[in-house]
Amino acid sequence: MPTAVSGLSVGRGLLYLIVAGTAWGTAGAAAALVFAAGDMGPVSLSFWRCAGGFVLLFALRLVRSRRRSAAAAVGAPLRRGLPRIVATGVSLAVFQTAYFAAVESTGLAVGTVVTMGAGPVLIALGARFTMGERLGGAGVVAVAGALAGLVVLVLGGGDASVRPAGVGWGLLSAAAYAAMTLLTRWWGRGGAADSSDTTVWSFAVVSVCLLPLAAVEGLVPHTAEPARMGLYLLYIVVIPTAVAYALYFAGAAVIRSATVSVITLLEPLSAAVIAVVLLGEELTVSTVLGTLLMLAAVTGLAVAETIGAGSRGARLE
Repeated sequence: MPTAVSGLSVGRGLLYLIVAGTAWGTAGAAAALVFAAGDMGPVSLSFWRCAGGFVLLFALRLVRSRRRSAAAAVGAPLRRGLPRIVATGVSLAVFQTAYFAAVESTGLAVGTVVTMGAGPVLIALGARFTMGERLGGAGVVAVAGALAGLVVLVLGGGDASVRPAGVGWGLLSAAAYAAMTLLTRWWGRGGAADSSDTTVWSFAVVSVCLLPLAAVEGLVPHTAEPARMGLYLLYIVVIPTAVAYALYFAGAAVIRSATVSVITLLEPLSAAVIAVVLLGEELTVSTVLGTLLMLAAVTGLAVAETIGAGSRGARLE
């Protein structure tokens, strides 16, 4: 596979993004189980998710670098990439919080479509004007197919209601997601970005941003099943947070931004599959059609990305 500036191959970067998008899709089901087990709110859940992800990844970093002191493990990354870490962390905090606000205001279906649908468009435009990345005809068709699949998949039931405030929150969330993706790609192109540093310390920034809001909502939930809730929270911290975001930031640094945005649409796709297979929801025509459209778009862009990277590598040789 062609190798990007950071040393990660394009093929592996694509695999990382596919796994990340799929893992994110399981977070919704796990969050629903958390909400059912107690009175934890969405902002508090987001805070504990990011704070737990930071603690876990920072502990792993210390274990891997036993010869270094904790002060060195903290100081060196912050000195090297403080602007990158703060910008990424703030973008991630706005992305998550605004998405929750969109869902609360206008419902899960419309909030998801506005946020995840506007994201690829904003990213494609931003990548074109800031980094000169071109989608090409095939890329435009793939993005359009992915967005059509998203709309069919999420709104196929026909019971969604649109509220202007929710749409506004969704657009703000999409803009923050676009900024996070474009910044990751921008620094990755220069070869200076360390995805592990970005992941660990961005979670710290998000935790600081969300702490006041989570404190107002209620940091400690009331539950009759603390062990059960703790197990669900542990899953959310490990799989769709620490693992998924680590893979996302690594992959997004070497893959074109528009391709990243479409591949991570696997999140609502995997959530729909979980709803049908594990939660017993009805398999509808819209679910099947939306799934096929999105899978075709993701597959087409992944193939195009790999072929394009190979061509670029051949020209460099």
